[in-house]
Order: sequence, then structure tokens, then C-alpha cells
Amino acid sequence: MSLLKKTVHVLVGTAIFGAAGLAQAAPQKWTMTSTWPASIELIEADKKWVELVNKLAGDELKIEFFEGGALVPSGEVFSAVESGTIEAGGDWPGYWAGRNPAFSPLATHTSLFNAMDYANWIQEWGGAEIYNEIFGKYGMVYLPFSITNSESGFRTVVPVRNLEEIKGKRLRLSGLEQGQVLEKIGGTQVSMAGQELYQSLERGVIDGAEFSTPSVDVSAGMHQVTKHWSTPGWHQSASVFGVMINKKAWDALSPETQEKLKIAANATMMWGLTNSEKSATEGVRTFQEAGVEIHRFSEEDLQTIQEVTNEVMVNVACSHPDAAKVYLSQLEYLQDYKDWRAIATPYNLGRQIDGPDIEKVRACVK
Repeated sequence: MSLLKKTVHVLVGTAIFGAAGLAQAAPQKWTMTSTWPASIELIEADKKWVELVNKLAGDELKIEFFEGGALVPSGEVFSAVESGTIEAGGDWPGYWAGRNPAFSPLATHTSLFNAMDYANWIQEWGGAEIYNEIFGKYGMVYLPFSITNSESGFRTVVPVRNLEEIKGKRLRLSGLEQGQVLEKIGGTQVSMAGQELYQSLERGVIDGAEFSTPSVDVSAGMHQVTKHWSTPGWHQSASVFGVMINKKAWDALSPETQEKLKIAANATMMWGLTNSEKSATEGVRTFQEAGVEIHRFSEEDLQTIQEVTNEVMVNVACSHPDAAKVYLSQLEYLQDYKDWRAIATPYNLGRQIDGPDIEKVRACVK
């Protein structure tokens, strides 16, 4: 072969190799949606995580984000990720409790964890692994990426100042254990999406509603259609949000890219904790300026709610082995942490938690 032909072969081979290298280097593309429409502030955590992922892993992965309802109805996001129709979906795990009651404590509690309890449990007491064990049964990886503290409470059209005044009220309320607690204290749970609250309250379809933190409630327009606010938000003492990722899509990423997604989730979680508290402060002022009257349940009422809650938690835990495993892990965290918590009272995390009987829950783990 002549020198010219050899040179041409080398150049062509180099070009082909280079083109293949470029093709391999092109970032993967994911589609992600949310359970939240653009009008609801909770979508901001989804957008923050996507923003950080695209910054940290932009050479390897690009996520195109669509607001809730743009691709599939909010209630179908789980199935869309499970089937691989889309690669990722932002959510609140409690929406899937009908599939598996274990999703309830992965999302929130009635009168148990606060935001830092969830953060502690997720990061240091094995919670992150449990999310992935439960979501893994549905072909997904789960990254918790935002936590909010206690929710506002109930926004009502007439005063609800005590447990007696809850009786007979039709209240919008999300959550499996939350609904059971409400029914036991005399109220009626009504399920509906956040974007339906304004008109339902305005038309008297429901007597009141909970939704989220004060600023999120503002984004739903609840300061315009209610004049009474019942506190504290015992029904959800904290809430966790995150991203469901199709397992096959996750496995197609390099370990380095997977790690960047986890780093983005941890960073978003810190942002979510602080941003939600700052926004809540602003939301409170909006309700005050709107002339909303604030009512607080008595300590006796809250103790009654705690006792009912403890009974319900055991019932929910014992309804499914997965639920029992989640609750047991969370109660073991509280047991392990309680001495330091007590020593540091009233500082550190403050409230001593009189939760459900751990041995009753342990007996339901199979």
C-alpha cells in the first residue's frame, strides 16, 4: 500500500473513531413532569432539582421538565414513570398510598416527625434505603429532595376552634392515616386536587381544606375564600417530596452521573427546608392582611389527636408488611434519638414525641 493510501486510511479511521466518540459523549435526554401545576408553589422544588442536575451533569444528562398536567394527569405520573413512558416524575409519595400504605409514612405523618426528623431519618438512620426498597417494587429509584415543616392547618369558611367543631365538617384532606384520624374525631375526608380547592370552597362544596404551608395555600388562593384558620397543622407535622426515576433509565447512567443526581437532591433538600420557611413567613402575612382569624386547638385537643393518631398508625402499619417496615424504622429512629432530644430540650428539636407503641408495630413486621 502506498504512503498516500496509508495516510488516507489513518485519517478516515481517525474520523470514524472521533465521530463515535462524539456520539458517546452526547448527553442522555430525560423527560420529567410533576404532580404539581405551575400555579402551585410546590413545583419549585422539582424545578430546583432539575436546574441543579442540568448544571452538575449537563455534559452527561439533560432533563426537560414539564409542569403537572402538561404530559399526563397528575394522578398518572406514577404509572408513567413505572412504565418508562417518561424517565422521571416529581411527587409527594402519599398520593400513591392506595397502591401501598407504605407510601403514607414515606410522605408525611400526623403529629409525629417534624422536618428535621425526616431529614435525620433519611440521611443517617436508613430512610433513603427504605424509599428505594419500596419504590423499587415498582421499578423505580427514589430521591427525596425536599422537606417542609408543619403544614398550615385547616382553612375554613366557619370557625373550627376545637374538636367539637370539627364534627360533621366536610374537609379536604390528603393522606391515608390523616383521613382515618379525621373520621375518628368526627369529620369527613374529601379528596381533591389542589387546583380544585378555590372553587370548592367558594361554592360551599366543602367546609374547609388543608393543603400545605402558608405560602403554598396563598398560591392556591385560599386567603381569598376562607376567613378562619385552625392551627397547628397536626394532620401533617412535616412532608417529604422527591423524584421517582424509572429504574432502567437510572441504570443507564454512569455511577458518576448517578452520584451527581444524589448531590443535587441533597442540595435541593436544604434549599427546600429553608426556602419553605421563608415563604411561609410571607404567606402568614398575606393571611393576616386578608383579615383571616386564627384559632388554635387546645393542648387537651392535641393530646386527644395524638392518642387517636397512635392508634391509627398501628392500624396502618399492620395493614401491610411494607408499611410496618417503614413505621418500625421511623419509630426506631425516634427511640434511638430520644435521649439526646430530651437532654437538649427545649433546644435542639424541642418537642418530646409520644408516638405509637413500637412493639405493636414490630409485631406486624414479617
